[in-house]
Amino acid sequence: MDHTGNHWTARGVGQCVRTHTAQGDFHVTTPAQTESTEAKAPTSVVLTDVAAQKVKALIEQEGRDDLRLRVAVQPGGCSGLRYQLFFDERSLDGDVVTDFGGVEVVVDRMSAPYLSGATIDFADRIDAQGFTIDNPNAGNSCACGDSFN
Repeated sequence: MDHTGNHWTARGVGQCVRTHTAQGDFHVTTPAQTESTEAKAPTSVVLTDVAAQKVKALIEQEGRDDLRLRVAVQPGGCSGLRYQLFFDERSLDGDVVTDFGGVEVVVDRMSAPYLSGATIDFADRIDAQGFTIDNPNAGNSCACGDSFN
């Protein structure tokens, strides 16, 4: 839940997500990134430049400079697990924090193995709008792409 009452999942606000698995749907250039000292992980989530710009704009709309994008995996959906994206000011023990051009992305230690190497992008086209997650760890996803296993 963000601070305006909107619920975010990987679909974005009211949008459906497409989870792509090793099909090469996105050509992504990894932005310069630095990990905080909160936790070290060999790989983490990658936020594309387009997604980082969208997240930065949404945080500016909130009018708070203490918010970070938290990405989590929760039980649910028809395939067993579902993504959640939301703004958060908290720091939890074991969080993996990565900076993408001034946007901090936080992944909790339980979600990190499921999201290792995943790429978050943002599409704003006539045929697709919202955040998408390309996750090499997702074996299967449901038809709408809202959940995976």
